[in-house]
Amino acid sequence: MTSPKLRKLAKRLECPVDEDGGYTNDRWTNRDLIPIPPDRRTYKIWSFCIYWFVSGACISAYSTGSSLLAYGLTAQQSMACVVIGAVITGLLSVISGFPGEIHHIGFTVVSRMSWGMKGSYFPVCLRVFTSVWWFGIQSYWGGQAVNLMLGAMSPSWKHQPNKFSASSHITHQDFTGVVLWYLAYIPLVMVPPERLQRPFVASSAAFGATLIGLLAWAVPHAGGGGPLFKTVNTASSTPYSMMLGITSILGSWGSGTIGQSDWVRYSERRYYPMLSQMFAAPLMITMCALVGVVVTSASSQILGEIIWSPISLLSAIQDYYDSSSSVRAAVFFAGLGCTCAQLSINVLLNSVSTGMDMAGLWPKYLNIRRGAYLLAAIGIASNPWQILASASTFLSVISGLGVFIAPMTGIMLADYIVLRRCKVKVEDLYNGTPSSIYWYKNGFHWRAIVAFLMGSWPFCPGFIMTLIDPKTSNAWVKLFNISFLVGLSIGFTVYLGICTISPIPHQREGLNYLDDEKFCKNVSGEPVENVDDGKHDKEIEAAGGNVQVREV
Repeated sequence: MTSPKLRKLAKRLECPVDEDGGYTNDRWTNRDLIPIPPDRRTYKIWSFCIYWFVSGACISAYSTGSSLLAYGLTAQQSMACVVIGAVITGLLSVISGFPGEIHHIGFTVVSRMSWGMKGSYFPVCLRVFTSVWWFGIQSYWGGQAVNLMLGAMSPSWKHQPNKFSASSHITHQDFTGVVLWYLAYIPLVMVPPERLQRPFVASSAAFGATLIGLLAWAVPHAGGGGPLFKTVNTASSTPYSMMLGITSILGSWGSGTIGQSDWVRYSERRYYPMLSQMFAAPLMITMCALVGVVVTSASSQILGEIIWSPISLLSAIQDYYDSSSSVRAAVFFAGLGCTCAQLSINVLLNSVSTGMDMAGLWPKYLNIRRGAYLLAAIGIASNPWQILASASTFLSVISGLGVFIAPMTGIMLADYIVLRRCKVKVEDLYNGTPSSIYWYKNGFHWRAIVAFLMGSWPFCPGFIMTLIDPKTSNAWVKLFNISFLVGLSIGFTVYLGICTISPIPHQREGLNYLDDEKFCKNVSGEPVENVDDGKHDKEIEAAGGNVQVREV
């Protein structure tokens, strides 16, 4: 029997509930999981453009575009891969964001439709797992950016002998930078997602200035685009290498596209995300990757070596000019831009989405903010510097994540768009009893499980072989290298086929829009203006794990 003190402590640890917010915390519900009420829908067209500047113009996009050259492609062919991958990413982002745009719910809740109320824990846990690796990688790059700033302020710090062993694959300077980066990251998580536009604008401006500065330095001093634009194709199979490059682009943004609803649900109006994402996503990804290729190529002619990472490049520039005061100042502010980019990208793609996923696992005690802090603790333990020890390992891990994300994306799109025609019975997404149409059999949807297994197992042997030996080349590895496109197609097709043979019960039940009149009490307790002239105030009431609509 639980003691009164423990019960009191557990009560105090529960997630806060807005006064008269129209919901209670239970196994399926809290403030971050409910449909976003009108007063929290603050994102406009420009907000999603900024979203994609943060997501598409970042260090990973810069580095990935340059890394494609390792496949034996020319710079022009590498950029063609980036453009194709970026356009597909934009299309997937628009389509995957429909649940958030139409019903203002996130991926965590959307998963309950296709996987079942209990079965949804699997894709949520899987995305949490993949986010841990991404968070660790992005945090490590952020720590390197901070260390770059420290080295610009004090050249003696920059050139100190490493006090860590070589097998650790990290210097004590970089580790110090990671710690300082975390200290800057923690306060940023306290900002609610609907209020992050201004910090994202500042971050975008800072990193954009860094990219422009690198481009303005490299091209004039090299007298052009550099030697990489004059190289010949060395790939044994150009079509296959290009497909591999496209897949690596999709793998980099795969988890972001499947979780578009996490951010699109904050859209002030319908079609705002579609109008901006269709153009902003391909443009930002392509432009950042293009800058990466041009700067990498031009700088190699100046410095005498190819440096893919912008942080390493800035460090080399400081050494090249013997740490002169003007160069140190330029490197410091460029490092600040990189630091801001890594703070924003981690909040954008990892902290908010993963925080909400963790909230879905334990809504009574976890919300987005607490989940983000937990992610930060786990991320540092993921040892990201080991993953980034070589370019081949880095690309293998990035593509490997698509093995599991791709079929999940296909299942979600087939279920929500094709089978349900965007119709959802919202209240049943918060009803953890057999009376919910999303309960299926004991809370699990077997059709989604079968489709996922069919969509992911063919790539697992190649994934494992690649991690053991990145130089392995056989049929399994080649299949794994194009896993995202094939896995998405298999998941989508198999799920549709199964549901055609064995139709989903109540698959067209619900509305293809969110009826705000049913949810007219917002989380702050204030009634939404001009809703039926105030004649029918309604509120969401949590009762026995169900979200019910009660007329007052």
